[in-house]
Amino acid sequence: MWNYQEMSGTVGENEPADPIPEELSQRYTKHFPIMRLLLRLIAKNDQKDVSLEYHKLQGFVYSLLQESGFPLLHDKPGYKPFCFSNIFPFGDMNAGDVRHFMIASPGKTIVERLAQHLTTNHTDREIHIGDCAFALDGVRTVETSLGNGPVRIICATPILLRIPEYNYDLYGVPEEERRPRYVYWRPQISFEAFIKQLTENLTKKYNQSYGTSIADHPLFQEFLFKKTVHTRYIIDGKSYGAAGSLWEFSWSRMDDVQRRVIEFGLDAGFGERNSFGFGFVNVERVRN
Repeated sequence: MWNYQEMSGTVGENEPADPIPEELSQRYTKHFPIMRLLLRLIAKNDQKDVSLEYHKLQGFVYSLLQESGFPLLHDKPGYKPFCFSNIFPFGDMNAGDVRHFMIASPGKTIVERLAQHLTTNHTDREIHIGDCAFALDGVRTVETSLGNGPVRIICATPILLRIPEYNYDLYGVPEEERRPRYVYWRPQISFEAFIKQLTENLTKKYNQSYGTSIADHPLFQEFLFKKTVHTRYIIDGKSYGAAGSLWEFSWSRMDDVQRRVIEFGLDAGFGERNSFGFGFVNVERVRN
């Protein structure tokens, strides 16, 4: 039975943050704003909730990307530079109900192009997401940035992280949890493994996007595990199961590297399978 103390922790509480390497300092002074696209949707019919049918949401996003001039993103190997939310609020809909949907991408190019396409071509057309039909009632971009602190971030969709087989001994993965090649993180595996894998994931994606070479920089200060979520995603028509998890992350103060990488993660997604809708996180305003 996990208690609160076992499900939360503080990383590097008494350790000073590493300084930014001199050769990278110019890159970190450039501002990369958090950029998101918010769609306001009106249900056209009485219809079922599709919030957890990630492949249908993904299909809608890929259709928009293709129509907006990004036809090659679908086949791009590896990390894809976007993430998206569920349709919210959750629940089945009656005709006329209002719902929202967010798409995020690092930088401005994709979000601004999607916004232009939607306002030009979709304001008088129905939007279809799976079997659901909506009228597009509004489109706006949301740009913000994180201060140095305090900051709190909460998961809107589950984070997926794989622990590779070669790290089983390093992280002390229990024998009964081990699988060939990899296993998705779950609370039977150490929290240290989750934080290290997530740090590596975000750092790698940031370095790939901006040509930096950050290494071994601690990104997280405090964390609270909320729950495990068993989910599925579809690739080439085949359904795969995965264990995801929901978290809350907090910082009393961020150093510059933490702020830049976490801002990036807000738009790129935390963890893996972000282009499937996993790892979408939101900033929760902290009252001083």
